[in-house]
Amino acid sequence: MLVAITHAVSPNLNQCELSHIPRQEISFEQARAQHAQYEQVLAELGCQVIRLTGAIDMPDSVFVEDIAVVLDELAIITRPGAETRRAETSVIAEGVSGFRDLSRIDSPGTIDGGDVLRIEKTLYVGNSERTNESGIFQLTGLVEPYGYEVVPVPVDGCLHLKSAVTQLGENTLLINQSWVEASVFVGRHLIEVDPEETHAANALLVGSEIIYPTSFPKTLARIEEEGFSVHTVDMSELQKAEGAVTCCSLIFRR
Repeated sequence: MLVAITHAVSPNLNQCELSHIPRQEISFEQARAQHAQYEQVLAELGCQVIRLTGAIDMPDSVFVEDIAVVLDELAIITRPGAETRRAETSVIAEGVSGFRDLSRIDSPGTIDGGDVLRIEKTLYVGNSERTNESGIFQLTGLVEPYGYEVVPVPVDGCLHLKSAVTQLGENTLLINQSWVEASVFVGRHLIEVDPEETHAANALLVGSEIIYPTSFPKTLARIEEEGFSVHTVDMSELQKAEGAVTCCSLIFRR
């Protein structure tokens, strides 16, 4: 059984943190409806969806991925790079604690879960505006005893590593090579986003199925041409908050 932890959309979403896109008005009602559709697809793909509400006043609380890195052996509660998001950690810690033992990233380290791309026992970790060297060092110390290798990855031009690259299959990645060096992922099959869709590299792998936003039809066509099974969702309002499909859930095996 897969568990998918989500969080309700905050009515304060318009006050979200933004780094690389201009601020636009976000429709709370539309964002909430899109998020509900996203949760429905997770359930259809076999996830037990657990929606939290404890951080409802915090603008970015829907983006639960940034607050924890959940592995088979433990969960690491992060210290988000945006100070305004650090109050979210207690709610996510409580939600995850029933499934995993918890460890934490401490000051001066910072990590956003959106910077952690796990492929089997390798953790690619973006060294970004939100994740620093101390955070990566601490994460390495926490996971190495369980046989994980941590590979730091420079990220430039986007918010997180998973803004630039995500996993589509066992050895296939979707990538925007203008934001991350492809050479880091030597030996893996890379599908490049359409050059007109710079934000299109974020896809969510659930089992063997992919959840992908409707906003990037040209890149979607490239993914489907490779034979992947794709379930599309409208994320247009959450994308205005610099969100994406991986951001809105923590998915792990029970």
